[in-house]
Amino acid sequence: MKKHIKILKKKLKNFNPKLKEECGIFGISNNKDAAALTALGLHALQHRGQEGCGIVTFDGKQYYSEKRFGLVGDNFNKEKVLKNLLGNYAIGHNRYSTTGENTLRNIQPFFADTNAGGIGVAHNGNLTNSISLRNKLVKDGAIFYTTSDTETIVQLIAKSKRVKKIDKIVDAIFQIQGGYALVMLTQASLIGARDPFGIRPLIIGKLKNSYVLASETCALDIIGAKFIREVENGEIVLIEKDQLKSIKPFPPKKIRPCVFEYIYFSRPDSILNGKTAYEHRKNLGVELAKENDVNADIIVPVPDSGNAAALGFAQHLGKNFELGLIRNHYVGRTFIEPSQKIRNLGVKLKLNANQSTIKNKKIILIDDSLVRGTTSHKIVKMLYDAGAKEVHVKIACPEIKYPDFYGVDTPTKKELLAANNTNDEICEYIGAKSLKFLSLEGMYKAIGFDKRNENYPQLTDHYFTGDYPVKPIDELGDSKITQLSLLNTASNN
Repeated sequence: MKKHIKILKKKLKNFNPKLKEECGIFGISNNKDAAALTALGLHALQHRGQEGCGIVTFDGKQYYSEKRFGLVGDNFNKEKVLKNLLGNYAIGHNRYSTTGENTLRNIQPFFADTNAGGIGVAHNGNLTNSISLRNKLVKDGAIFYTTSDTETIVQLIAKSKRVKKIDKIVDAIFQIQGGYALVMLTQASLIGARDPFGIRPLIIGKLKNSYVLASETCALDIIGAKFIREVENGEIVLIEKDQLKSIKPFPPKKIRPCVFEYIYFSRPDSILNGKTAYEHRKNLGVELAKENDVNADIIVPVPDSGNAAALGFAQHLGKNFELGLIRNHYVGRTFIEPSQKIRNLGVKLKLNANQSTIKNKKIILIDDSLVRGTTSHKIVKMLYDAGAKEVHVKIACPEIKYPDFYGVDTPTKKELLAANNTNDEICEYIGAKSLKFLSLEGMYKAIGFDKRNENYPQLTDHYFTGDYPVKPIDELGDSKITQLSLLNTASNN
């Protein structure tokens, strides 16, 4: 066992310990402050991507585009950039890149002139048939300027033989597969689309006579817009001036939204299925408490991801909730990237043990997920070094055993800790006294779905079950899966 753990630690040493959602999208119609409101919306969605941002606008005559590396607030302000973005229609995008080149040309929204006029496209998600489509388009003479499957969508629209632009868009969407949400900008129209299973999120809001499309409801709150509804799975919405038209070209399917929007990705104040993400996460903690078999002195969250679940856990058991770990909110990716020496400081750059709270205490440590276990290992050690008597780790979701192909940066199955190790082996690796994951049934109950009742919507829970609602067309073996993952995550979002 010890030899196994030593090898495991070496393999996982430099891997990103958390899942990453790859982007946020926003669009607004018929508003004289379209660019500024888009910048505010993207600012609210900053947690979905921090490496690049872009906005495309249209003023009735021509399109304007600005793209920048870094955060929205550092780039899109009145003095520098927004004055160049004219028009009453706008779409925007926040990008989180994973593997591949981080270049300006890969930052969205993408814009192209077609035989039916210009179009801007911003995309959240991944296409599971992107390699096949790309190869076919290149064979037919298409020239690609980026490594993004979003450009594949633009190329499909441009090459469609349909006459009307909305028909070209429908034609293109019929050819793509995977998990996606799209906002598109044409002459005086804003268009949104969501994949047939509704894996990636997209919502509709209203600000006076303006319609708004966004990844989450928190983007509506910042501009004072009212939440109307979600874009339905498989639905295309066409917005012209103050009118919204719904187009449903696909055969109806049962909606299966991504479970990690509930567990981790969405901002805590965003609404999912009628409740805030914060409420769902507290409920996950409550269900975890119902499955608890350990007595402890205090409940400690891993901040900030485990805060809500730990609070629900503590309240249900009547235990003390304590901030045994203090987070430094001013450590960004740019600080920890430059040198290996800095990176080797590890989790202490972001977290520090609150010694007076945890010394001589039996602790239940709660986090939202465990992917590779590298951070959990360091945190458990930190708590013991600070004087904790016992550290019992509880995870507010089931074991993550399968990779993602729908727009989430996950490792391959070989790198997922729970896919290749028993619970006891994982527990020994992270150095905890005990380890327990929330059951699949408990997760569904917490979120308000019933996996056993076919009348209820299902979640996209392939991370835990391997049940992929859309299987990769390009999946022809391990090498092809790797190729698909690299292409889709290289710069898609």
